[in-house]
Amino acid sequence: MKVNVEVECTPEEARRAVGLPDLSPVHDRYVAMMLDSMDGNVKPEIIETMMKNWAPMGEAGLSMWRRLFEAGTGPGKGSD
Repeated sequence: MKVNVEVECTPEEARRAVGLPDLSPVHDRYVAMMLDSMDGNVKPEIIETMMKNWAPMGEAGLSMWRRLFEAGTGPGKGSD
């Protein structure tokens, strides 16, 4: 037997139905911080520290990506 159920609801209603937390305040704060940093009110070091904490493997992960990009843009690359 196969049963199909269609539920029409907003994302907010779906989130509440499955018991997920409301992260709207966190999202709003994050967007506000990003906008402040673009306006120059937040120092780049703060953004860098934040990204290091969020990146997989922290500093090691960022170093790996940095080396990868540097290797891809080294001398003789993309100069066709």
